Amino acid sequence: MEHQDSDEQDVGEQPKSKSQIKREMHELQALGKQLVELSPRQLVDIPISDKLRDAIIAARSFKHGAIRRQLQYIGSLMPKEDETSIRTMLHKLQQPHKGEVKVFHEVEQWRDELLHGDQALLDELTNRFINFDRQHVRQLIRNAKKEQEKNKPPKSARLLFKYLTEMQSI
Repeated sequence: MEHQDSDEQDVGEQPKSKSQIKREMHELQALGKQLVELSPRQLVDIPISDKLRDAIIAARSFKHGAIRRQLQYIGSLMPKEDETSIRTMLHKLQQPHKGEVKVFHEVEQWRDELLHGDQALLDELTNRFINFDRQHVRQLIRNAKKEQEKNKPPKSARLLFKYLTEMQSI
């Protein structure tokens, strides 16, 4: 009976066609090309073997036909790698960090509210951050309002944003 089950599994699993194998190799080469385009700092985070890492680093110095051959070589190394974890890390690197975007929007909102005279927020920020320089912030707000009235570039509003970002990151 066991023999019969294995025969049924063999029938269900047909060998890959040449076209399918070729498509998969092209996909792996495309993945390898994405890895080659990463910065050295980003590449460190990708879980790959040293052999593949060396091939990727070498590919950066090649031109035209040589790069094509190197990408084929990288594609031939890819089946030995954990493709799922590589794709997951690539996806994370290519997406903006949601936390950073949230912090950016929060600081933007603080700046806008402070420029509109929200004293309660100023008190809250003073209490929230130990090194918060209330006098400096008030000066930046006054300067930003003057710049806006005179249609000058918003230098002080930018400085206020920068200061609030620094406070947030401490």
